Amino acid sequence: MRATALIVCLTAALAGCAAFGKCGTPECTADAKINDEVRTLIAQSPAFGANQINVQTIHGVVYLRGLVSTPALIGEAEGIAQQVPGVTDVRNLLYIDNSK
Repeated sequence: MRATALIVCLTAALAGCAAFGKCGTPECTADAKINDEVRTLIAQSPAFGANQINVQTIHGVVYLRGLVSTPALIGEAEGIAQQVPGVTDVRNLLYIDNSK
């Protein structure tokens, strides 16, 4: 029962994100610009190398998800996102990849 409820919630959340990504309001345009800037800055940082970080921005709040190789990279990614104009908050959901 709980698994079904979780699936329903996640499906609804993803559908909302998809609709949000396709809207044409000025806020959506600003979020897309923030997303691009954060992704570019992270990709340009040699510290991140092969680390895969997913960036999503909703209403100026940047969500960072993925795995990084060291604890220092968690803070560094957050710092990069915070420096981008228009960012109101950063939700850092990065974890250390212990599989290596």
